[in-house]
Amino acid sequence: MVKKYVLVSGGVISGIGKGIIASSTGLLLKTMGLKVTSIKIDPYLNIDAGTLSPLDHGEVFVLNDGGEVDLDLGNYERYLDVTLTRANNITTGKIYRDVIERERKGDYLGKTVQVVPHITDAIQDWVERVAAIPVDDTGEEPDVCIIELGGTVGDIESAPFVEAMRQFQFRVGHENFALIHVSLVPTIGSVGEQKTKPTQASIRDLRGLGLTPDLIACRCEKTGLDEGIQAKISMFCHVQPHQVLAVRDCSSVYHVPELLREQGMVDFLWKRLNIEQTISITPALKEKGNQMWKRWNELTASQARLHDSDTVTIALVGKYTNLQDSYASVVKALEHACLALHKKLVIKWIEGTDLEPEACEASPVKHHNAWQDLCAAQGILVTGGFGRRGTEGKVAAAKWAREQKVPYLGICLGLQIAVIEFARNVCDMPEANSIELDENTTTPVVVYMPEISKTHLGGTMRLGLRPTEFQNGTEGSVIRKLYGGGSTVLERHRHRYEINPELISKFEAKGLQFVGKDETGQRMEIVELADHPFFVGVQYHPELLTRPLKPSPPFMGLILAATNELQKHLAAL
Repeated sequence: MVKKYVLVSGGVISGIGKGIIASSTGLLLKTMGLKVTSIKIDPYLNIDAGTLSPLDHGEVFVLNDGGEVDLDLGNYERYLDVTLTRANNITTGKIYRDVIERERKGDYLGKTVQVVPHITDAIQDWVERVAAIPVDDTGEEPDVCIIELGGTVGDIESAPFVEAMRQFQFRVGHENFALIHVSLVPTIGSVGEQKTKPTQASIRDLRGLGLTPDLIACRCEKTGLDEGIQAKISMFCHVQPHQVLAVRDCSSVYHVPELLREQGMVDFLWKRLNIEQTISITPALKEKGNQMWKRWNELTASQARLHDSDTVTIALVGKYTNLQDSYASVVKALEHACLALHKKLVIKWIEGTDLEPEACEASPVKHHNAWQDLCAAQGILVTGGFGRRGTEGKVAAAKWAREQKVPYLGICLGLQIAVIEFARNVCDMPEANSIELDENTTTPVVVYMPEISKTHLGGTMRLGLRPTEFQNGTEGSVIRKLYGGGSTVLERHRHRYEINPELISKFEAKGLQFVGKDETGQRMEIVELADHPFFVGVQYHPELLTRPLKPSPPFMGLILAATNELQKHLAAL
């Protein structure tokens, strides 16, 4: 079967937006009736993203199979509406581990194992193998694989991957391989002059490594490239003017596919990859693609029509708010719910530590502003996280939401925080805590799961897609209704700790209902406070399965409750 590959690389600076460009490219090709998959290459030595700090690398995205991967795979799944596996995220650690294991088994027959050809061959073999894995319900192999090369061209750690891709273009053939290079065209000085030298240097480095771009996506602040800039980049970077695309800053990343399509990306790739002659597209897939593009346009158009009167303000209380990419999927889930409900989202980022009494002494202004934002919010979201820092501030936020009847959604640690707060202030357990936060607590409300390793951190949590069973007698549950009223829900998990099952009867006697449990009935999954407009905690991470055209039910509930529309919505179900 003919397979097409589109490589997306980046230059000048990291974080330039390769993930959005790659996702948008895949979306555009899928709307034309092609079956698309994606691979992210991360040139770090970690086996996966599981042990990386969110402040260092953004959020850890979890897949159905439990793979802890780069956040860009979340973009791929959301844009393409596909289900990826841990194999779709390649790291240097995975490749070297694979090669070393083969060497230990004697697979190389006494040869000296080297970066070239053994590491580069392993990378190419991995790409071809993963590109053939079905990613949707059809069970058919994808037609196109989008490969995003992480980091910046010229980085020493990405050199083996660049060399592998240089070889790969000849391995698969010219008409089956295209390269999009994302670069920066900065605006310098008081007159706002756009400069092309960074892009020229980046392309020169890329060509020196044996790769020639077919499209150059130029990130720029203005509405586009200034007159003459496109021609200048074309001349010095050895491409035609129509191969230089202006990717301006947009009000929403959901406008990027439209921006690229308007500049002829689809037409160019269609001809460059000879898709018309080499891939058979069924009428059913073509029509499905047309409908997908129509719905995407409706989504972006409705977003553009929103007014300030449609605003909803959500306080996001977290631990890593200094880097908003730490909560990328949470933000997307909120956005998707707001888009579905025609609301304009305003997030108030609140660091948990700023809500704590100690912050009043250390930084009274921050403390005051944090509480002001919390009190003014229409809804409160307490996110997941690890470690003690900021947890007492999260407990205070949960207490405020419960007592003041402010809509509340707790995710993972956010569920545990809600139960700890309830235990302390409603169940007369002033010492209630999690053993993660206080190993010596006399009232362990949250305990270590017995099957989890205490010595190894990587890949040892309760991970991946798992069922939650709604309990008998919960037919009137708000969260159950939001999920459609069924008995089971499948969501992705990532946690080491759980609510102490020995204390459940005490909590439920006071009105905190555990409406969802795992298949054994022993592990708490969903908690709900009945006498409240919306007070829900979930042990799983519902943000990981959200889609622009299919928002997550718990986030829908939070936004509906925050805008006083929840009961009307439930009545219409």
